[in-house]
Order: sequence, then C-alpha cells, then structure tokens
Amino acid sequence: MKKPAFNLVHLLETVFGKISGKRIAVFIDLEDPRDIVGLRFLKNPHWAVQTRAYAIFYQGLKEAQSRLGLQEVGFYSYQLTGGSNLDLPRTVFDLNGDELELEKDVLSRLDLVLYIGTYSATAPITAIARRMGFRGATMHGVNEVILNSGLAVDYQTVSRKAEAFRKALTRSDCADIEFERRGRKFSLHIDLAGQEAQKSHGLCPSPGDIANLPAGEIYFVPTGAEGMFPIIYEDGTRALMKVKDMRIYDAELLEGRQATVDAHLKKLGSDPATGELGELGLGTQVLPVAGADIQDEKVLGTIHIATGRSDHLGGHLTPDKFKHKLNATHDDILFAPHKTPEVNLKCVTFHRGAESKVVIENYQPTALTQEIIDNA
Repeated sequence: MKKPAFNLVHLLETVFGKISGKRIAVFIDLEDPRDIVGLRFLKNPHWAVQTRAYAIFYQGLKEAQSRLGLQEVGFYSYQLTGGSNLDLPRTVFDLNGDELELEKDVLSRLDLVLYIGTYSATAPITAIARRMGFRGATMHGVNEVILNSGLAVDYQTVSRKAEAFRKALTRSDCADIEFERRGRKFSLHIDLAGQEAQKSHGLCPSPGDIANLPAGEIYFVPTGAEGMFPIIYEDGTRALMKVKDMRIYDAELLEGRQATVDAHLKKLGSDPATGELGELGLGTQVLPVAGADIQDEKVLGTIHIATGRSDHLGGHLTPDKFKHKLNATHDDILFAPHKTPEVNLKCVTFHRGAESKVVIENYQPTALTQEIIDNA
C-alpha cells in the first residue's frame, strides 16, 4: 500500500500532545472479528479502511514505538455494530485470536485509543472515555483523500478557526435554513435556546476527550425544530421530511420509491426517537471532497443535520431512550453540492436577540463568515 503524505506522529502529537510513555491501541470493526488472526482481513478488498488502520496506523506506531518511547501498541478487532454510533460490543479480539473484555481487559490499561472502521464509534467510545478517563480519536471511513488532506492539516490552525466561528455564533436563539429543489422552496427553523456553541476541532488535551477526525466544525444540539427539509435515501429516492416538536413526523415522496419512504415512516412510528433532530453542524475547513461524510461535512459552506442519539454532543437522547437497541444511531444528513446536487442551500441565518447573521448563501460562506475564518 502506498504511504500517505501525512505524518502520523505529527498528527497524534498535535491531537494528544506528547505521546512518549503512553499505551495506545488501534481498533477495527469486522464482520467476523476473528479474521484478525493471521491478518486474514487484509486479503479481502472489502476491508480497505481496516487495512489502512493496520498498515498505516498500527504498523506506523510499531515502527516508531522505540523512538517515541511508547509503552504499548495494540491492535484489536470487534464485531461490526451495523450502524453509526451504536453501542460497542462487550468483547474484542487481539492478534492471537484471544477474546477479551473491552473495558476490563483492554481499555483499563490504555491511555490512547484510535477507532478506525466502517461505522462511527464516536458516541459510544466518548461515553466510555468520560467514565474511564482515557483519550482517543475516531476516524471511520478513512480513504486516501482523507489521509492526504483532512488528516494532513495543522490542527492548531483548525482549532483556532473553529473557535473563531464558534464565538461568532454562540448563544444564538435560533437558526433558519432555506432550501430550494427544482424551484420548490423549503425551510427549517431550529431553536437553540441561547446555548453555547460547541466545536469539533481535533485537539484532545483532557482525560475523557475523544476527537472525531477529520475535525473542523461547530455544532449545536437543537432544543426545538419545525419545518421541512429534503433528503436523499441510499437507493436514490428523494423525499421531504416534515418536522414539528423537534421530530420528523411525516415524509413526502419527491422522486423514487414510495416503499422506501413508507419503510422510513414505519420505523419512525415504531420508535419516534429515531426521528428526533440531535445536531445542527457547520463545516469550518477548506478541504477537497473525499466522498466520505466524515470529511465532507467539515467543508466550509456545508451544513449537516443529524437525527437520533445526541448524548455524545451534550444532548439528552441516550441509547436507553430508543425502543429498539439497533435504532440508537446518530445519523448525519449532509447538504453539500456533491452530495445533494439538486438541492440548493439558499441561506443559513442565525439569530441572537435583534441581531441576525447570514453565514452561508448558495453553499458559499458569506463575506462575514469568510472574514471570521480568514482573520482567526
């Protein structure tokens, strides 16, 4: 595998500070976690992300272990959860194929963890880290573009720019988002109740901190929402989500399969927590499109709305509030030119008292936003 242009040690020492003396491990998810034995998963091209986790992160750390003074470098696999931010399995497997208790046998001995797999582990590992005190980073879906751009940037600069944007919008009362699709306009009003804006900025200085990399966004946990927004399902079906009391309560087919929309509505009806809006996020970085939302949602001029689990962001929606365990996901809905090409993000406006700030128009940062970012 071709080595990426990014510097692994520089990335980790920027995110975590000096890592000398630390015990660190890389975790991957596999359909059969026992395929870690003999590195069988490396022979299957389906596990490209996991292969990068091994070849670039684990082997890179092993090669530098003595020079960096790392006490331990581990590598573990666990069963695919099947969805974004679902709780992690209780056990993991090591390179010898031994099954171990995740918390008691593994996490209790570690200072730093890197979760690199198919599905995001940010929410569950954040909950565990806050309780146990280790630090870490989640990097699901890592590809070559991400390695050579979103993971090769200066995170001190990313943090500074995210903080400037956060300060500009913090304690907003609400936000209004205007969409247009083929001449039809929709709007979504999101209440924020004057909360402090938060940032995903890539730095993890304190016990319990988990970074979602690539970083570079500010975000809010909605306190209320009403209106409509369009989405594109995985099969290409287009639909209009209808929101009141902060939850999707109905959907209208715009194009594609009615059965897809009906299946979504059935899920919402059986487990209403799945349709609750749990995040409003805005990108703060200038990055190339990676074809993976983990990076593309960090691009300046884009927004993402998430439904479902929100406890890792400071929200109230924890896994126990879902009727079905496998529904306790946190699912981002990204609005970006490459992802939603027929949907125009006409305008994003934040309101605080009598003051209103237009921060995005037609997928472009406004002059106000650009000035905030450039001067940071």
